[in-house]
Amino acid sequence: MKEISCKLLVIGAGPGGYVCAIRAGQLGVDTVIVEAGKPGGTCLNVGCIPSKALIHAAEEFEKVLHMAGGESPLGISVTAPTLDLAKTIAWKDGIVSRLNSGVAGLLKRAGVKTVHGWATFRDGKTVAVETETGSQVIRAEAIVIATGSAPVELPFLPFGGPVISSTEALALSEMPKKLAVVGGGYIGLELGIAFAKMGAKVTVVEALPRVLAQYDAELTRPVVKRLSALGIEVMTGVKAKGTKGGALLVETSDGKSTKVAADKILVTVGRKPVTEGWGLEQIDFDLAGKFIRIDDQCRTSMRGIFAIGDVTGEPMLAHRAMAQGEMVAEIVAGHKRSWDKRSIPAVCFTDPELVTAGLSPEEAKALGGEFKIGMFPFAANGRAMTKLGEDGFVRVVARADNHLVLGIQAVGQGASELAAAFGLALEMGARLEDIAGTIHAHPTQGEGFQEAALKALGHALHI
Repeated sequence: MKEISCKLLVIGAGPGGYVCAIRAGQLGVDTVIVEAGKPGGTCLNVGCIPSKALIHAAEEFEKVLHMAGGESPLGISVTAPTLDLAKTIAWKDGIVSRLNSGVAGLLKRAGVKTVHGWATFRDGKTVAVETETGSQVIRAEAIVIATGSAPVELPFLPFGGPVISSTEALALSEMPKKLAVVGGGYIGLELGIAFAKMGAKVTVVEALPRVLAQYDAELTRPVVKRLSALGIEVMTGVKAKGTKGGALLVETSDGKSTKVAADKILVTVGRKPVTEGWGLEQIDFDLAGKFIRIDDQCRTSMRGIFAIGDVTGEPMLAHRAMAQGEMVAEIVAGHKRSWDKRSIPAVCFTDPELVTAGLSPEEAKALGGEFKIGMFPFAANGRAMTKLGEDGFVRVVARADNHLVLGIQAVGQGASELAAAFGLALEMGARLEDIAGTIHAHPTQGEGFQEAALKALGHALHI
C-alpha cells in the first residue's frame, strides 16, 4: 500500500474543494486533492453549468417558436422549428467536458497532486483512498472536507424508472410529453420552465401555499405570472404520495386524492449533505442536524479538520463554497482570514430571473428600527423595453437613519447579471447616496439599481 504525506488534503474537487486546493498550491502549500468522479463536482457536472446550458437552449427555442407563430413584435418570421434534444445535450456535455479539463489544468498548474478515488478516514490525520491501481494512504497536517450534497430522495418516490432527479433530467435524450415536478423551489422551477419551453406539458406540485417560498411574494409575482403564460399548471398545498399507472398520486389540502399524468416525475425537494461512506464515524466532530458544524473560519470541532460548501449547510451555493475554500487555504498557509456571509448573492434562473443579496424587507423589519425601500420597475427602463423584458423591478432596502444598504433584490430578464453589483454594494458598506451618485451607463438594466436608490431617497428621475 502506497503512502504519501502532505500539509493539506482536500476531499472533494467541487467548487469549494478545487478552489481551496488551487489557492493553497499558489501559496506554496503541499496539497493533495482526492476526487472519485470528475473535477468540478455537482455544480460543473450535473448542476449549475449544465442546467444553465439547457435553460439557454430552451429560451432560444421558445423565441423561434414565437417567431414561427407570427407572435414576434420584432417583425421576424421563420418556419416552424424543431428540437433535437440529444444534440442539445451533447452540446451541454461538451461545455462540461471543457470545464472539467480546465479545472484539472488549473490544479496541475498550481502544483496540486490529484488522486482519483474514494477517500475513507482512518483517523483525524489519515485517509485511505481506493484507486484503480490499488489502495493509497494519505497523511496530512490539515484536512478539508468538501464532499458536497446530493438530491433528496423521497421514500415513496424512489429514483428509478419514470422518477428522476435533476441529474437524470439534465441527461434525457427525449423530451417527455408530460412532466410532473415535485417541489416548487428554485431547482424545480428552473428545470420545469426549461422543459415547458421545449414542448413538455409541465405540472408543478408544491406542498407549501406558494412556489419559491424562500423569496417574498412581491419578488416572485412576475415568475408566477410567467408560469401561467407558459401553460405550466401549479398545484400548491398539494402533497405527492407515490406513483400508479403512469401517473403521480397527490393529496390536496382538503384530503382528496387525485392523479397527475406524467411520463417523467422530477423530484426536486432539496439536497442533503454527502456524509456517508467517508468513514466519518472514525473521527469525532459536532454536527448541526445532518450537516457538519463549523465556526466562522470553517473549522470543525476537531483540530486540523475543516469543512466547506454544501456539507456544512445553507446556503448551498457554489460561490459560497469557493469563498470558504479560498479562506481556508489562506488560513492553512498561515494568513489571518475570516469572512462575512451577509453579502452572498443568490440567483434563481427562472423566467424572469431572481437575484437577492442581503436582507429582504421582511428580514429588515424583524431587526427593528426604521428603514427605507426604493423600487424601480423595468417597465420604465429603456434597455428592458428593447429586450422585451419589461416585467420585474429592482428593490433596495436601507436603514432610515444613515441610509446604509441592508439588502437588494431584483426580478427580471437577465437580472442575474446584476448580482455582482448588488454583492459589491453590500461588501463595501454602501449607502443609498453611494449608489445614487454612481454614474450608471445608459441604456442598461443596471440603471434600475441607481433609480431604486434614488427612489428610496425620494427623488427618482425616471418614474
